[in-house]
Amino acid sequence: MSAGTYSPKPGAAPVGRMIAAQTALETRMLLRNGEQLLLTVIIPSLLLVLFSTVDIVDTGDGKAVDFLAPGVLALAVMSTAFTGQAIATGFERRYGVLKRLGASPLPRWALMTAKTLSVLVTEVLQVVLLTVLAFALGWSPHGNPLAVLLLLVLGTAAFSGLGLLMAGTLKAEATLAAANLVFLLLLVGGGVIVPLEKFGAAGEVLALLPIAVLSDGLRDVLQDGAGMPWANAGVLAVWAVLGLGAAAKFFRWE
Repeated sequence: MSAGTYSPKPGAAPVGRMIAAQTALETRMLLRNGEQLLLTVIIPSLLLVLFSTVDIVDTGDGKAVDFLAPGVLALAVMSTAFTGQAIATGFERRYGVLKRLGASPLPRWALMTAKTLSVLVTEVLQVVLLTVLAFALGWSPHGNPLAVLLLLVLGTAAFSGLGLLMAGTLKAEATLAAANLVFLLLLVGGGVIVPLEKFGAAGEVLALLPIAVLSDGLRDVLQDGAGMPWANAGVLAVWAVLGLGAAAKFFRWE
């Protein structure tokens, strides 16, 4: 056979095609994982329905769902971008999956890009499901959808950086325990279900956490009809830069 007649042509595929294929694979793996679905879909949905229909926590004036829906959307972002991604990536690192992928034609930055895109795809599904449930419960959102989108993207970047930092520096078992513990602590003390005013002076400190900043910003827009909450967006951007920067510096592939 003469030179140049091999089919298919040997060599790596274009980077864009590799990223798309890896993103599709990562998304399928996530959606097939029962524990991940419990964390990212079922728990936020149950919390929204339960606390919107049963008078357990005083959420202030107005319908409970108007307060809860923005917080549960923030929780969904955290569960996928931080908790789920940290646990999955931590065990991939332990079992040598990341090491082998790092030796493939897929660049390491492209692998991280594919993981981030997979998180965004999953979040779109979460937001659609939770929005449908909230509307069924009588939710009446306000505000600019573009402001909501910007806050969700910034929140995703912040939580993704923190999740990758944890997965790339701790052992898999430690990541599993720490990620779940952080999820539970921020569920209770991050302003998702319980207003931060209930925590007294500690609420001022808790308000700086990314989950609280995202929840508060989403409520400003969706509950109060405010414009772009630049202060919240700025704090989330700082968390994103710090988290992603630290992950890039300290992440260990094996």
